[in-house]
Amino acid sequence: MKRFELYEPTSVQEAVGVLAKFGPKAKPLAGGSDLVAGVMKDWVEGKGMPLPDALVDLTTIPQLRGITVDESGATIGAITTLTDIVESKELGRQFPLLTQATHSVASPLIRNFGTLGGNINQRPRCWFLRGRDFDCYKKGGDTCFSVTGDNRYHAIIGGELCYIVHPSDTATALLALNAQARIAGPGGERTVPFDSYFISPREDVLRENVLKPEELLVDVFVPAPAPDAKQAWTKLKDRQVYDFAIVSVAAVFTVEGETWQDGRIVLGGVAPVPYRAQVVENQLKGKSIKNSIRQAAAAIRTVTRPMSMNAYKVDIAQNLIERTILEALG
Repeated sequence: MKRFELYEPTSVQEAVGVLAKFGPKAKPLAGGSDLVAGVMKDWVEGKGMPLPDALVDLTTIPQLRGITVDESGATIGAITTLTDIVESKELGRQFPLLTQATHSVASPLIRNFGTLGGNINQRPRCWFLRGRDFDCYKKGGDTCFSVTGDNRYHAIIGGELCYIVHPSDTATALLALNAQARIAGPGGERTVPFDSYFISPREDVLRENVLKPEELLVDVFVPAPAPDAKQAWTKLKDRQVYDFAIVSVAAVFTVEGETWQDGRIVLGGVAPVPYRAQVVENQLKGKSIKNSIRQAAAAIRTVTRPMSMNAYKVDIAQNLIERTILEALG
């Protein structure tokens, strides 16, 4: 592993100052399961993805940790551990989707030190990106090796240039819950809804989110859902012990009787960003869910562009959408 300097700020302002000083050559550090134990350990680098010279330890900033739940919603600090989220009774009562999605992340050991911010902002797990011998687009190269290579786990929606899939289960759930992120930088704080937080390869192939090198995620606010809102989470993975999603579905919606009123359906494991399946939502609007869910779920096929080895994901996505919605409906 490349040597680096470690900074331990005690305030958000101090951390931002260090990040601003080093620019792209500094990275915020929380649990470290991806950055240190993955990217840095495996020397994942390129001209568009330099290894850091400095790490800024966020776990020394008390402001970034904790869960607050009230009638308006929940605020969760960026360095709050995934285990803390899973074990929060308040979150479990009001946001079962989030606690279920968080519980599906990795293993208990990783959840004990992995953080919400780290899970949201982790880098993709594409084996070409993580392979030292592949100078791909996301590293600053000029090729996406998945196009002609082993692409069985890659994107079926919204690829172009790079066909990664976003690896975060919590991000998928938070987008379905209409959450927003509070970000701190040299110019102060800004709030970004999760609808606008993630960046696709079409926008910038070297980035996955709106965070600038000198910025950090402070916390996430999840607004209280409607009292009668249905919430559901389904995740299909290769290993049922722990693994990343082949396809996941997060759904939050309201009904009148069995008629869909409003809601969000978000898919993980299918696109470079958590994908909101508005094409399915539009098919359900104002209709009986039981009578229309099969046709509505099939609408996902109109936006998919599978590659040579991952067309099976299209069938899985359609079936998981249908199953998840019906299970939430009860």
